[in-house]
Amino acid sequence: MDDFPKGNLWQDSAAEQVAARPLDGDLDVELAVIGGGFTGCAAALEAARRGASVVLLEAREIGHGGSGRNVGLVNAGLWLPPDEIIAQMGETEGRRLIEVLGGAPARVFGVIEREGIACELTRNGTLHLAHAGSGAADLASRHRQGNRLGAPVQLLDAAETARRTGSGAFNGALLDPRAGTVQPLAYCRGLARAAASAGARLHAGTQVTDLTRSGEGWEIRAGGHRVRAGAVLMATNAYHDGFSEPFRPSYVAVHYSQFATAPLPEEMRARILPGGEGCWDTALVMSSFRVDQAGRLILGGMGDAEGLGGGLHAGWARRKLAQVYPELADVPFEHAWQGRIAMTSDHVPKVVRFGPSALSVFGYSGRGIAPGTVFGTAAAEALLDGNEAGLPVAPIEGYAERFTGLRGAYYEFGATLTHALKPGRLG
Repeated sequence: MDDFPKGNLWQDSAAEQVAARPLDGDLDVELAVIGGGFTGCAAALEAARRGASVVLLEAREIGHGGSGRNVGLVNAGLWLPPDEIIAQMGETEGRRLIEVLGGAPARVFGVIEREGIACELTRNGTLHLAHAGSGAADLASRHRQGNRLGAPVQLLDAAETARRTGSGAFNGALLDPRAGTVQPLAYCRGLARAAASAGARLHAGTQVTDLTRSGEGWEIRAGGHRVRAGAVLMATNAYHDGFSEPFRPSYVAVHYSQFATAPLPEEMRARILPGGEGCWDTALVMSSFRVDQAGRLILGGMGDAEGLGGGLHAGWARRKLAQVYPELADVPFEHAWQGRIAMTSDHVPKVVRFGPSALSVFGYSGRGIAPGTVFGTAAAEALLDGNEAGLPVAPIEGYAERFTGLRGAYYEFGATLTHALKPGRLG
């Protein structure tokens, strides 16, 4: 196992900064947002731009959770193939969600441009890579489904995939030109910075410990102070903590780890992902690849690099990198970090109406950037206008997953077992 420094690359390379001091007094606002990730920051920005009084309360720091540990792929759509979305949600609702999320990357790119967010934006698409013949068949099916619904996805053969990735390890790819990559923590901080500029109050280091209905609104206890709000958005996703009533998001926590090399020499950068596309593969225990603006190769995979199986995950990363890019076999890793994904059984995000003028949004199942931006913006609109018609999915009154701890342990065990084997045997 490499003896490389632990630590989140995004923390070290984020160009955006945002000031968010702990709450130091009582407040009365129209909208209170709990959670400072993509969803919460997008909601605070939308509310502030509308002229509403809004406060965002974050227990740690802006982007501390999955938003600051993300791979940085701004994907269109969900992890599910389109036909499965429609089968689960119905023709009307399924097609609507597919359409909304198909346009979500453009919404993200528009916000970045409008607010001048310095987040290493690259708009060259993403590549879904076929790790084997079965993966190529899966991509061909997704290509047919996407094209039938108007998505401009393109099926690439092995030769074109090798040209774009700089690796001959894949059987083909599905290119989505709508997508791109960002430095995720910088994007999250940029949303927060823009929200503050528009008038939102941001308070980090302020954990919510109690949320109760009070009169016509809500009362929040946080950091030893009281916040009264006409409406509440719970945007904690996979990092919910501090209180369980009147609602707690229910999901299976799945860990995903990333390993970043030192910046590559120029001759390697010219061959490896020269277009800057973000990539992930079709394996059951999936992997991801991308490069950042400095030319670091970032390899991701399921599993907790900071847990008991951390050594196995790190060893897998070393072998996987050498398998996909043999010329990088001796390039050291300089960063390693992990984050949690909020996975739902059907892999469809949830909007739960847990009380009057109160919504909880969670469960992106690994697709946080574009859906989080769109869902957060729409949630702010719905809570301030009292009209839920613009939400990407219909709100439900409650939601619960069963055996979440056992299922999370099962996913970690499967990832650890797979990573204990040589890359290629199980993907």
